[in-house]
Amino acid sequence: MNSMSKRLLGKYDGKKQKWLHDIIEIIIIFLVVFILFHFIIGVSFVKGKSMYPTLHNNEIAFYTRIIPRFEQGDVLSVRMPSGEYYVKRVVAVGGDTVDIKQGKLYVNGEKMDEHYVNGETEKKVGGVEFPYTVEEGKVFVMGDNREESMDSRDFGAVIRKQIKGKVWLYIGRIS
Repeated sequence: MNSMSKRLLGKYDGKKQKWLHDIIEIIIIFLVVFILFHFIIGVSFVKGKSMYPTLHNNEIAFYTRIIPRFEQGDVLSVRMPSGEYYVKRVVAVGGDTVDIKQGKLYVNGEKMDEHYVNGETEKKVGGVEFPYTVEEGKVFVMGDNREESMDSRDFGAVIRKQIKGKVWLYIGRIS
């Protein structure tokens, strides 16, 4: 093999190595993104105005699937038995007693200071009976726009299995 052939083959091997390196890099990026969105991060789309003024219709909410526990005030993505996803706020956890009096929310006898709420908090006709004690392993969720929200006042507390994750980021509306 002459020196010209060696130089050509050397260049070919370098290009082949770069191409292979690029393919491996793309595969690794794809796997990282897949694992991230399949096991750690999820996406919900806000539908309607039940979380107004905190979240608006058609906003995108990113949530973490890894949540050791839930606390009052957490915003969650919840999957309903119908298959729909709701974005709601935790107002009570297992062992808490929820009550509604004169348009205000009470948890364990204390009136809640809910600066994020839009509208009056009312009981729902045909909904759960108040006072309502949340069972262990469940959370009581409500929309921030209380007069426009289908929430635990309608269907009761939700179980851990229905909770897809805790919202940590939301971004603007999609058209």
